[in-house]
Amino acid sequence: MVRVTDRLVEEKVKGDEVLSSIFHELEHNEELQTSLKLCNDMVVKRLYYNDHGPTHARIVAGAALEILDILTRRGLRPVTVQHGLTQRDAAVVVLLGSYLHDIGNMIHREMHHITGIYIADRFLGSLLPRYYPDLRALMRVRQEILHSIISHDEEVQALSLESGVVKLADGTDMAEGRARYPYAYGKTDIHAFSALAIKSVDLREGEDVPLLVEVDMTNEAGVFQVEEVYGKKIATSGLERFVTVRMTLKGRYLKSYRLGG
Repeated sequence: MVRVTDRLVEEKVKGDEVLSSIFHELEHNEELQTSLKLCNDMVVKRLYYNDHGPTHARIVAGAALEILDILTRRGLRPVTVQHGLTQRDAAVVVLLGSYLHDIGNMIHREMHHITGIYIADRFLGSLLPRYYPDLRALMRVRQEILHSIISHDEEVQALSLESGVVKLADGTDMAEGRARYPYAYGKTDIHAFSALAIKSVDLREGEDVPLLVEVDMTNEAGVFQVEEVYGKKIATSGLERFVTVRMTLKGRYLKSYRLGG
């Protein structure tokens, strides 16, 4: 069982020279980090939404790499691999797609999944050629990263394992404290209360399905966050048959949520 936190991504890239190097570049690119902070200026301070900045990027990246590992261990094949590239290339797609998925929020929350692909592509244009000297491989990886970014929106159907993984990972960032920004600004609707109810999120291999997402909550308001918010992402992930969300209330089983099965 793996806990979803902003430190998980460091563990997932450790030991892989390429993934570690890419993550280091993301973390130390001043323009990118400033852009992610501007996302919070727009989304948190102006719209009173939850965090969509650097911490969110790290949390989603770590969760995405863990979900990718779980699903591929259970026999699912990334599109990247199906087209002749490697499992590491699939991980590169997932790392970059998840880290950059919300970058469009620096312009506006509306259509951020669309504007995000144009902003992200600027970073990819300078980063990817250093890792992919072969043009065809570079274009395949770039395509799948951009597809993952545009597909993370709950209204857009994910059409690859990699994009579905990014979408599922995006929804796992719902643990304790992640709604404190909008709550502090006075947002007191069901979205704020339900997010505040989530204590922790863990990922593990399931028995009946490959992926089990375990969500522990302090009160039943958290069920709304799972079924009405995360459920919409699961429904368009293309992976709904392979995931179950198990909800517990202060450690005691409450209910399970599953689509496609």
